[in-house]
Amino acid sequence: MSEAESVSALAYTVANFAQTNGDYTTAIPALTLHRRNARTEPLHCIYSLGLGVIAQGRKQVLLREEVIEYGPGQSMLTTIDLPVVSHVTQATVRRPFLGLLLTLDARRVLQLASEMELPFPSKERAYRPVSIARLDEALINALVRLVKLVDEPALLPRLAPLIQEEITIRLLAGPYGPHLQHVVAAGSPSQQIAKAVAWLKQNFTQPLHVDDLADRTHMSPSTFRQHFRAITGMSPLQFQKQLRLQEARQLMLNQSLDAGNAGGLVGYESASQFSREYSRLFGAPPQRDIRRMRLSQTSLRQ
Repeated sequence: MSEAESVSALAYTVANFAQTNGDYTTAIPALTLHRRNARTEPLHCIYSLGLGVIAQGRKQVLLREEVIEYGPGQSMLTTIDLPVVSHVTQATVRRPFLGLLLTLDARRVLQLASEMELPFPSKERAYRPVSIARLDEALINALVRLVKLVDEPALLPRLAPLIQEEITIRLLAGPYGPHLQHVVAAGSPSQQIAKAVAWLKQNFTQPLHVDDLADRTHMSPSTFRQHFRAITGMSPLQFQKQLRLQEARQLMLNQSLDAGNAGGLVGYESASQFSREYSRLFGAPPQRDIRRMRLSQTSLRQ
């Protein structure tokens, strides 16, 4: 089977489960499937350690000022939690966007990398937190088998971990290997910044003291700021701000909170500052943005 045939097989398999517009969780916690019948509006979200794969259609991801595009047979590896803006750029009812996201386990990546005795990545060399690569036929076939397993509940508990391990091994042995190793390598700047990002995700409502965060990574404040910006594309304060605003957006959307309450819950003391920064990030004041989001969700379900 050629690469093109493998990609078509993956698209068919995803479409078999994702038969209408939407995002689908599966019985495999790390695996989600995605279908869109039309281009989408830019959506602010957070990508974590994982592999995004497109079987059909195209997608664009904005990481600060950088524009990243990928399409059928391509994958995107993210090695650290990053706020991005993502949207589908090519999709129709007859040829919908079809893709999947597989979250990776950092501890298992580290264990497998050690067992494979791969060359240790240089701590000095900078690795991109987001990278694009074509999928080889063997990796596509492993993904097809993983998706098909969703329809075999009796076999899933025993086989899913084995196929996920195979996929991780193939990623480590391929072009993504150095990127994966670098982010889990003990003592590397990427791993230290990943720890700081994980702390920020858990504590974004608290006041941010960059010097204290630098202490957690055993770096000087200036070195910490330099590595944080190099890896995430933004300052720690900007990162915290995006986490706060995205959480507030979800609170207003899912729990029907007003802007004042949502802003206060995520750490804002000033309602006007919250509204101003919200408008700057999402392009509209809170109330108007949430109304637009609800209309978008309604059209997605149709």
